[in-house]
Amino acid sequence: MTDRIEVAATELRPLLQEFILWAQEHAPGSDPDLVGPVALWHRLSASDDVGRWRRTDLRSVLLERMPQAVEDPDAAADGMIGAVRSYLTFLSETERLTKRSDSLDELLDELDDLEDDFVDAMEDLIDEGDLEDEEGEEEDETGDLGDFEPFADELADLPTIRLRPDAELATAARAVPLIAKARDLAVWVGSARSVGEETLLSDPEVEEALAIVGLPRPQTQLPLGQAVPQLWNIWNLAVDLEFITPDDHETVSVDDDTDAWPFDDDEDVLDAWMLGLHSVDYGDPELGDEDLTLVLAGLTRALLVRLLLADGSRDLDELRAELAEAASDLDELGADAWAAAVDHYGDPLAPVLDWLVGYSMVTVSGSTVSLTPLGTEGVVHLVDDADIEVDARPAIESMSAHDLLSLSAELPEDEADAEFGAWMELRDPARAAEELLQAAAEDDSDALIRVQAASVVGTLGEAAIPAWQAALKEPSLRPYAATHLTQLEVEDAPEPTQDDTHWLILDMWTISAGLGRAEFVSSLRDVGPDLLNNLLEVSWKIPHAHMEELLDLIAQVHPDKQVAKAAKRALFKVRSAS
Repeated sequence: MTDRIEVAATELRPLLQEFILWAQEHAPGSDPDLVGPVALWHRLSASDDVGRWRRTDLRSVLLERMPQAVEDPDAAADGMIGAVRSYLTFLSETERLTKRSDSLDELLDELDDLEDDFVDAMEDLIDEGDLEDEEGEEEDETGDLGDFEPFADELADLPTIRLRPDAELATAARAVPLIAKARDLAVWVGSARSVGEETLLSDPEVEEALAIVGLPRPQTQLPLGQAVPQLWNIWNLAVDLEFITPDDHETVSVDDDTDAWPFDDDEDVLDAWMLGLHSVDYGDPELGDEDLTLVLAGLTRALLVRLLLADGSRDLDELRAELAEAASDLDELGADAWAAAVDHYGDPLAPVLDWLVGYSMVTVSGSTVSLTPLGTEGVVHLVDDADIEVDARPAIESMSAHDLLSLSAELPEDEADAEFGAWMELRDPARAAEELLQAAAEDDSDALIRVQAASVVGTLGEAAIPAWQAALKEPSLRPYAATHLTQLEVEDAPEPTQDDTHWLILDMWTISAGLGRAEFVSSLRDVGPDLLNNLLEVSWKIPHAHMEELLDLIAQVHPDKQVAKAAKRALFKVRSAS
């Protein structure tokens, strides 16, 4: 069946692409993408001839097949009947509706007759999906205080969060007390240290390890290994940081590079710190009762997200009261768990703050707790790990040209302009032009970065001339450099060649292809037929990184069959040449 579907889909593709173009002009209110599944299942189950449509075909495909095939019943309920109406009209007006079909009027009448039944079928699917979602939510509910999802809207509405430069963060990470303790513990572990199944270390070893990390020996009647949760948290951190690695089930060893901490390279330092980031969970209270401990799971994350939402600082008393209320609202044992934590620690936030201060994520001053720059970086990463949107960007002063170009590609135009403006204020125009074009030259496959850089540098006028002249040596930038130098009437500037023009077109097509097929088809139409044919004839000689995929896409979507064939011939030449 899969092979039949692929063959049918391939057969239908040119027709559907032509319909998409037709619909832009003749049926702008319809969604032509909704026709694909209908046309495909008509071809598979009703008729080998894609142009033969009968009333019974409509009823069987729409009422029997579509409830099993649609991916978005909500969208189908809103627009599929209208889209099919436009598609049948397109077939009729382009003389593709065969003589053995029912008339267009009969087909449209049938659509009117079955529309209510089709919408009912889609709504049944929507109701079934909602029920499954509710059941899934109930099954997936974790009851964790540290769930960020309830704050998703507030996080999305936060003003832009500026993250500090990597060099500054790395300097802070090198001074993290807990990482130093984890390093010392790992170095003490040494090579091939035997570990037990029930308790990793013997009581004498626990005493040694406590001294190594600077923790007091507790007064306890229990085996010592059961009374030192802080030590095991540091042990687990050492494992997270890959300072301690297992040899087998019975022994562990220190990693060879551990004693080199803090590392010299900033990137290595930050990578290590990020490996230990999820250790924030080790700050959650650990109580004698397992059920009560579970109720307060996620307390450390709950504190962190509230700090982020409050621009980085909160009054501790207010925060403590809010978290106590959150625990009570979350679970019927919440109040009991909070009271147990008060009895155990004096303050339920004591282990939370102890760990976060030790990992250099917060500072406590009097009754105020605040995120450090390292803490803000960490919470943003945790939020991102939870697939929640937050607008976090590098600090302007630390943003490289490539960072700027990459970020701006994802921003609305006014925001991108503001970022460029702020970045430019920190540099003279000549230096800015040089940095932007160097960034554009880093990856000759990134057409969007290249076009953005050329567009911005093009606004800098004569100050950018030296940068443009240097860019002439870069094949991917030469077309832009030649064009702008000529416009600036620079003496001895090379005139843009036809190859340069072709390159600029290929970059434009590459960007539009990334936006979707409709945008790509529109960009093909922007190029006159003579220029298009000329480009296809010589395309096999142009070393553009996306040449093959562009030719393949042109062959699939261009409505002119002769152009599609020319693209296929060009694609064959490109592949043969490579």
